[in-house]
Amino acid sequence: MAKSILKVKFSVIAFYTAKNDRAHISYVHEANRWFPKMAAKYNFSYDTTSNWANMNEKFLARYQIVLFLDTRPEDPVQRLAFQQYMEKGGAWMGFHFAAFSLAGSTFPDNWNWYHHQFLGSGSYGSNTWRPTSAVLSVENSKHPVTRPLPPVFRSSPNEWYRWENDLRKNPDIDILLAVDSSSFPLGTGPKAHEIWYNGYYPVAWSNKKYKMIYVNMGHNDIDYEHHTNKELSFTFGNTSQDKFIMEGLLWLGNQKINSGFKN
Repeated sequence: MAKSILKVKFSVIAFYTAKNDRAHISYVHEANRWFPKMAAKYNFSYDTTSNWANMNEKFLARYQIVLFLDTRPEDPVQRLAFQQYMEKGGAWMGFHFAAFSLAGSTFPDNWNWYHHQFLGSGSYGSNTWRPTSAVLSVENSKHPVTRPLPPVFRSSPNEWYRWENDLRKNPDIDILLAVDSSSFPLGTGPKAHEIWYNGYYPVAWSNKKYKMIYVNMGHNDIDYEHHTNKELSFTFGNTSQDKFIMEGLLWLGNQKINSGFKN
C-alpha cells in the first residue's frame, strides 16, 4: 500500500543576503538550520533564497508567508511586488536588521511605505552594545501569539535597536514585546551611549492592517575583539523566545496556536 503524504499546512519563503555583518550572517545560518526542524515538526514547508529578484508576483504566489532574515529588497520593482503581496493578504515576519534604515548608510531611509507605514518604526535611532540578553515583558497578553507566554521572560543575547518613531502613538501598531525596566542598565559599552538606563523600547510588534510580525532579535554575538570571529551566542534555543517566534509563524499561517511548543 502506498504511504499517504500529509499535505503541508502552509509554505514559507525566507529571503536573506548574509553578506554584511558576521553577527547577521551567523543568525541567518542559524535560522536556516532551526526553521527546517520546526517545519518538519509543525508540517509546513520552508524554502530559502538569497536572490532578491525572486521578489515578484509569480514567485511569491507560491508562498503564504515571507520572511526577511536580515535585509530588505532595494529594487523599486521588488519593493512594489512585496507591498502588493502584503496588501493582497500575504503574511510576513521580519528579523532585526530587516527593519534597519539610516540616512547616509548603505540602507537609507528611502522606502516610506515599508519603514513608516508598514513597520511604523521609521529609521534606526541607536543600539545597545555588546549583545546581551534582556528581560522582556509581554505588552499585549490578549494577542493570540503572546497568550501562552509568561508575563516576563529573559531573551537570548541580542543587539537591541531604538527607533525614530514612538510606536505607542501609532493606532495601527500592536506592541507585543518590550524591554522590561528590570533589564536596565542594558548593554555594557564600551561607549556610554551604548548602554540604556531607562526608556521604552518595543522589540516585537504587529501592524493591524497587515498579517505581519517584526521581531528585533537576530544578532548573535561574535568575538571581534580577538579577531577569532567565533560565535559567542545564538538566537534560538531559548524556550520562551522560540515559542514566541513559532507561535507567531503559526498565527501568520492561520494555524491553531498555543501548541504546547517544545524545542
